[in-house]
Amino acid sequence: MDIRLISFDLDGTFLDDGKGIPPANLRALERAAEKGVWIVPATGRIVAGLPDPLRTLPFMRYYITANGSYVYDAVEDRAVARAEIPLARALEFYRHVDGLDVLYDCYQDNWGFMTDWMYHEALRVIPNAGVRELIVRLRTPVPELKAYLADKGEDLQKLQLFFTDMELRARQLKELPERFPDLAFSTSMPFNIEINARTATKGNALTALCRHLGLDPAQTLALGDGTNDSDMLRAAGVGVAMANADEAVKAAADHVTGNNNDAGFAEAVEKFVLS
Repeated sequence: MDIRLISFDLDGTFLDDGKGIPPANLRALERAAEKGVWIVPATGRIVAGLPDPLRTLPFMRYYITANGSYVYDAVEDRAVARAEIPLARALEFYRHVDGLDVLYDCYQDNWGFMTDWMYHEALRVIPNAGVRELIVRLRTPVPELKAYLADKGEDLQKLQLFFTDMELRARQLKELPERFPDLAFSTSMPFNIEINARTATKGNALTALCRHLGLDPAQTLALGDGTNDSDMLRAAGVGVAMANADEAVKAAADHVTGNNNDAGFAEAVEKFVLS
């Protein structure tokens, strides 16, 4: 197969459950890069949220971030493509969820922001230590998020909700898309919901990056596990779901590999790129 680009999710895919990188996964990327294959993380995170052992690899240049709302060229320090939520719509969304038992944050200008009391409550109630560490490292607490954003007057890359009540989360996964049909809703963790502009998907971002690089999407391999990865798997020439993936993600994939804790990522790269 003539795979020229590998696009891959991080949490639950490239990273293990402890947010570490299985050594076999790094070796697989290095070998693929030696063959001239573009290596492109496709994540709900911002670039600053990528693990240093990945972000500092010498061949890293392009990043699909914030679920596809921002495709970044690190060499030229510019956006290749972007699709953001209008500020007025984001504020309307936040006013709606203020009536629910949820915590929320956002990405804007490639950084995270969160109301101060929600920031501290998230550090208390979020069950995953790796996620708590990311909040500390990548969020600036502000007195009140809606007022802060209104003062800045800029559009947003991604909104995120955190839940402790999983029944409420399940209901909101059904109700919010009906209330806000112009927004895209996905999940990457068992306790969150991520919100983007309808056009901001990892699949659209992958297609835009292929245009930029002069590649056919058929020349790409995509790997993921969350519902925010499904359209990327469908857009790629070969879409691979992890064994730990959501069943809907597996249905969108061409192949299912091993789980994220056992370097299933490296297994798939070996099969489709290195063999």
